Amino acid sequence: MDPIGIIQGKMAGLPRANVDTDQIIPKQFLKRVERSGFGPFLFYDWARDAEGELDPAFITNRPEYQNAVVLVSGPNFGSGSSREHAPWALEDWGFRAIIAPSFADIFLNNCHKIGLLPVVLPDAAVARLIEIAQDPENEVTIDLETQTVAAADFKASFEIDAFVKHSLVNGLDHVALTEQHAEAIDAYEATRPDYLPRAGFEL
Repeated sequence: MDPIGIIQGKMAGLPRANVDTDQIIPKQFLKRVERSGFGPFLFYDWARDAEGELDPAFITNRPEYQNAVVLVSGPNFGSGSSREHAPWALEDWGFRAIIAPSFADIFLNNCHKIGLLPVVLPDAAVARLIEIAQDPENEVTIDLETQTVAAADFKASFEIDAFVKHSLVNGLDHVALTEQHAEAIDAYEATRPDYLPRAGFEL
């Protein structure tokens, strides 16, 4: 995954609490096994009217927010089932970070695994960012190194687990973290009898 340093660009505001994973990416679109191709189905039921046509008023359909890189939403974002497809859909649409007062734990971990940055800020701070996002000319800057969020007259700090931060700043997913110990793994495997399965890195 790509390293995260500074994320800068437009915000899209979705002032809803308890946005669950079935609303983020409905179950009928979970047939793909790749991580790509889910973006067009993001918030599918909310983004369409009763006839199935795109609702021009919904935030991800509005032309002025098509290049938004940060989604700002309400508490308990990503609740519901543990589907990994939810952060995949958000990332595939173009979001690089989600700001909310709280996240469901499994959704939070799934975001970390793919390099989608979840930022936790207090309710009042999130409400202010949603106000600022109403003007699409306003941009937000998230600096992971300094753990700060800034937009217009707003600035706040956020907390993040030190190991998660290290992984995101250096672009290390679980595979890359394991590969950092390739020599030690190969050395250990060399001591095992030949009839046992090996976990070496040779192709």
